[in-house]
Amino acid sequence: MRIFDPHIHMTSRTTDDYEAMYAAGVRAVVEPSFWLGQPRTSPASFFDYFDSLLGWEPFRAAQYGIAHHCTLALNPKEAGDPRCTPVLDALPRYLVKDNVVAVGEIGYDSMTPAEDTALAAQLQMAADHGLPALVHTPHRDKLAGLRRTLDVVRESALPVERVLIDHLNETTVKEAKDSGAWLGFSVYPDTKMDEERMVAILRAYGPEQVLVNSAADWGRSDPLKTRKVADLMLAEGFSEDDVDRVLWRNPVAFYGLSGRLTLDVTAPEATHEGNSILRGQPRDEPAPDTADATGA
Repeated sequence: MRIFDPHIHMTSRTTDDYEAMYAAGVRAVVEPSFWLGQPRTSPASFFDYFDSLLGWEPFRAAQYGIAHHCTLALNPKEAGDPRCTPVLDALPRYLVKDNVVAVGEIGYDSMTPAEDTALAAQLQMAADHGLPALVHTPHRDKLAGLRRTLDVVRESALPVERVLIDHLNETTVKEAKDSGAWLGFSVYPDTKMDEERMVAILRAYGPEQVLVNSAADWGRSDPLKTRKVADLMLAEGFSEDDVDRVLWRNPVAFYGLSGRLTLDVTAPEATHEGNSILRGQPRDEPAPDTADATGA
């Protein structure tokens, strides 16, 4: 089984997670830039973070045979903080990087005018750079948030067919599907979706344009939720082809819209930014075989 987790925050995870994910079949991930929990106080902290998503995390993932890409943006949680909004001026120079496969996470947290401005600006950047967009729907008032998001998308230069609406649930899935957008579901303990609800949605709405992610981060989360959904799909009568479509081919198709998705994994260099230790890899042991990390 091959798995692509299209939304996971590996900056918050350990190398043990990478090892467990590889053993579970994960061969590719996309890491969206997001709120780190502690509010940032200057744009420079974003830039260091973006650089780590473009350099250190792909280096770390490659040690375990996992292809790592990212999406970059000013996230909704901090879009209203005037200390952070200058990030929007600098973002275009990051969006030209090869490893960036979408603009994201963008969208709404509290549905404020400042969030309206940041969302519209970053949808325009996605259109300007030929990138799709990963859109976060708010944790509160989800249906209102979805409708407001879709209104802004429809007013933008970015076609809705190049937008992934994430953190959907039973309340929002029908309108999101009817819009023509790609459908993202986060399977996350206690909040968002669980495996059983996810499989029920797949049974009701089908696997077309559906992406399932773990959204694993610094909270109580599980980077193996994608595998658990796949296992339950098989147990509930879905075919192996259905599983491959949802857990691999759909994320490949969406992020492939960027023209930058590369699923080959090569052994990392001996050093990264002066770090001479492949942390997490036992000394004198070869890296995992990455021959099966490609696919379409």
